[in-house]
Amino acid sequence: MTQPTREYDVVVYGATGFAGALVARHLAAHAPAGARLALAGRSETKLTRIRAELGVDWPIVVADASDEPALARLAASTRVVVTTVGPYLKYGRALVAACAAAGTDYADLTGEVLFVRDSIDANHDLARRTGARIVHACGFDSIPSDIGVHVLDRQVKADQAGDLTTTTLVVTSLRGGMSGGTIGTIRNQAEELKKDRARRRIAASPYSLSPDRAAEPDLGRQSDMLTVPGAEVDPSLRGSLAPFFMASFNTRIVRRSNALRGWSYGRAFRYRETMSVGTSPLSPLLAGALKLGLGAAMVGLAVTPPAILDRILPDPGTGPSERTRASGHFTVDVFTVTTTGVRYRSRVRAQGDPGYAATAVMLGESALALAFDRDALPPSEGGVLTPATAMGDALVDRLRGAGLTITATRAG
Repeated sequence: MTQPTREYDVVVYGATGFAGALVARHLAAHAPAGARLALAGRSETKLTRIRAELGVDWPIVVADASDEPALARLAASTRVVVTTVGPYLKYGRALVAACAAAGTDYADLTGEVLFVRDSIDANHDLARRTGARIVHACGFDSIPSDIGVHVLDRQVKADQAGDLTTTTLVVTSLRGGMSGGTIGTIRNQAEELKKDRARRRIAASPYSLSPDRAAEPDLGRQSDMLTVPGAEVDPSLRGSLAPFFMASFNTRIVRRSNALRGWSYGRAFRYRETMSVGTSPLSPLLAGALKLGLGAAMVGLAVTPPAILDRILPDPGTGPSERTRASGHFTVDVFTVTTTGVRYRSRVRAQGDPGYAATAVMLGESALALAFDRDALPPSEGGVLTPATAMGDALVDRLRGAGLTITATRAG
C-alpha cells in the first residue's frame, strides 16, 4: 500500500533517552536536506531540552508508551517511526501495533526474542495488509549478523557457487560499554522466562521467530552455547571460539530472514555465532570459562532479588561516556562453505561503541533507508520483517556510506 501524505518523514520516539538522543544526533547530521523530522516521547520539557542541545527546530510530539490514542496519532503523522524505548516487552507493544495499523514503517533496536515473537503474532498479517514494514533488531543486535549473511549469500549467488551450508559468525574484535537500559532489557526478559514455561520453550527454540516452524528443515540440534576449535570453522582461524552472548537472539533473526526469502540461503543452511578468545594455548580453557560465565550470569539475573540488582547495576537512562563510545569498535567475520564446496567470508566492521555509537548509526540509517530509499528496497508486501528482508542492499549501501566496512569475498 502506498503511504498517504504524512506530516513527517521520520519521528524519533524516545529521543530523551540515552540511545534515542544518539540516534537523533545522527539524523540531525546525516538526514537529507528538506527531511521532515520530529522528536517524540512522554515529556515535553525533556524533548524541548534535547531539541535545544541538538540545535534543530524539529517539532515535538508528546506520547506516553501506554497512551494508545496518542501513539495512533503519532503513527498516522509520519512515514517512519524509529524507537529506542525499551525494554520493548514492557513498553513497546502498543507502538508497533499503532504503526502496523497505520501502514507506517517502524524500526527499533530490540534484542528481545519474546517481544519479536509477540510482534510477529500480533502484527505480521495486519502489517502485510497495510504495507507497513515492521523492522526489529536494527542495531548491533542484529544488523552485523543479518547483513553479514545477506552480503555473503549475495556474493555466493553472484558467483553461481551454490547455496550456504554451515555458516558461522565470529566476533573477532569487540570493545564497548554497557548501559542501564541494556541491563534492564536482559533483566526484564529473565523475569518473563522465570514465570512461564511456554515462554521458555519459545526462547529456547532455534526457530522461535520462524514464520512456519513446520516448514523448516530438520538440521538436528543447534546450540547457542558452543565452544569450537577455530580451524573447524575456517582453516585461517587459530585457537578456540567461545559462545557469543547475543547468539540466542541474532541466530533467530538470521533464520527468519532465510525463511522469509523462501530458504534462499539454502535448505542446509545451519547458522551459529561465536567469539574469539585469542590464539594462545589457553584459549580452550578461556572459551570454556566464558561459556560457564555466561550461563551463570543469566541464572544470576533470574534469581537475584530485584532490590539487590538495583543497587549494583547501572541505572536506566545511563550509558558509556563519550570517550568510551568513541574508542569502541567491533569486527565480525562470517564464514561459510557452499554446496559446491567453496569457502566464503564476509566482514562487517565499525568504529564506535557497538551498542551505542555504532548502533546509533545503524538504527539511524535504517530509518533513512525506509523513508528515502523506497525504490531501492527489496520487494515486499509489508509485515514483520528483518533488516535484510526489509532493506537489503539499500541498507548495505547506506551503512557503507556512513563508514562501516561491509565486504564479502571468496576464500583462497
